Amino acid sequence: MGGLDAHWWWLLLAALLGIAEIVAPGIFLVWMAAAAVLTGLAAYALDLPLAYQIATFALLSVASVYSGRRIYDRNPVRSQDPLLNDRIARLIGQSAEAVTAIENGEGRVRVGDSVWPARGPNAPLGTRLVITGADCGILSVVPAEDQGRLTTGDRAPR
Repeated sequence: MGGLDAHWWWLLLAALLGIAEIVAPGIFLVWMAAAAVLTGLAAYALDLPLAYQIATFALLSVASVYSGRRIYDRNPVRSQDPLLNDRIARLIGQSAEAVTAIENGEGRVRVGDSVWPARGPNAPLGTRLVITGADCGILSVVPAEDQGRLTTGDRAPR
């Protein structure tokens, strides 16, 4: 294969996977790169045939991705804005306006420049509401004057 020993190809693959992880981060390819490094070291030390090298890479890839996933699950990355990608959770506590009357517990509310389906006590069109939670993309709301009477147990699940 181009005059290079097999272990160099594995190390080259590891470098390419590492570069790909930097270009398109996803905390996935770095573990595949680690598997390629280990496969390259095994190919160098044990002089494995190509079929065994590929099998070794496959097994090490599964093991390293699984191990990496467990590491990140046990040590989550702290964020200054933990709700960054949770748009609905960011809405909790904000005020909204009923754009359709909330009748039989269902209606629509405007939050900023978007309109959301909502559930809550009956309220006429234009009522100021406060978002208390959300379930499956449907906001839970109460009239703004009732917000002070809410307790933690009254809030809908996120």
